[in-house]
Amino acid sequence: MKRALPSVLSLARLLEQQPMTAPACLVEPGLLPPQGILFVGGEPKVGKSLLVANLALSLAAGVDRLGFPIAQPRRVLVCQFELPVTQFVSRLAVMRRALGAAADERLLVDTRASGHLLSAAQGLGHFLEAAKAAAAEVIVLDPLYSAHDQDENDTRAMASLCQTLLRLRDASRAALVVIHHVRKSIGRHEIGSAFRGSSALHAVGDSYVLLTRPSPQLATVELRFQFRYAAAQPPRWLQLNPQTLWFSSGAAAARPASAAPRRKVAREDVTQAFAQAGNPTRYTDLRAQIMHLTECSKRTAQAAITEACQQGWILQSDGQYRLPL
Repeated sequence: MKRALPSVLSLARLLEQQPMTAPACLVEPGLLPPQGILFVGGEPKVGKSLLVANLALSLAAGVDRLGFPIAQPRRVLVCQFELPVTQFVSRLAVMRRALGAAADERLLVDTRASGHLLSAAQGLGHFLEAAKAAAAEVIVLDPLYSAHDQDENDTRAMASLCQTLLRLRDASRAALVVIHHVRKSIGRHEIGSAFRGSSALHAVGDSYVLLTRPSPQLATVELRFQFRYAAAQPPRWLQLNPQTLWFSSGAAAARPASAAPRRKVAREDVTQAFAQAGNPTRYTDLRAQIMHLTECSKRTAQAAITEACQQGWILQSDGQYRLPL
């Protein structure tokens, strides 16, 4: 009978088992650690799924097409819940033209992912079986809200979902790339905390990428990062080619002049913030909406609310702020 290995080990024993050098990230710099969890978020239709599909193909091919170094090819399992399989494969076929057959054998698609929930034991079992069949090193979940039926405003429910993500990661020994939506009102400097759900979701991830688009008319997106194990990265700008469905960095994706941060908050900005946050609204919601609309700092938004009250542009009573009748 095979003897079970002890579960409690001394530091000396652990150091003996430790590799001489730490394993390299699957995607550098620090974007996707081995068996890490990467969250990718942004507003609807900003390009999250396209970007992650680009990343999945790049990982499977072992090539850098997005400006993020990839050391070697990886086996990637895509579990996507929004598009019919035929439509999703058509999208991949367009992207594939830039790579040839380099990713064909290592990019795998769970064609029966839809309808299975991570929050149910049977659903988790399905994804574990799919990961085993694919020998997956990376698992993509697109989007997270279609893979669970929990209340994202319930802290206990979200903590339970996060534990399920950890079980999927640990049992499959794969890294996870999770696409998730963000809250309606987020500040310019929020990244991990901008994702919808309780603080448990912010705590479980190793890396967070937030996509924003300076204008609906532009194919350029800004990527902002938050890493657990790597140094902070400055924002990056990528531009989507609608013919190839690939994002690319470089001069073509330079930050648009129209996206320069605005420091002065005008009266009309405050009025517009009410249109988004509601009338009346709470102080924190009003402040967050001003920050989102003007890309100003928290201090500037607070000063704008104070001035608006002093000038009589807005009224405050019982902890609520409203526009004059």
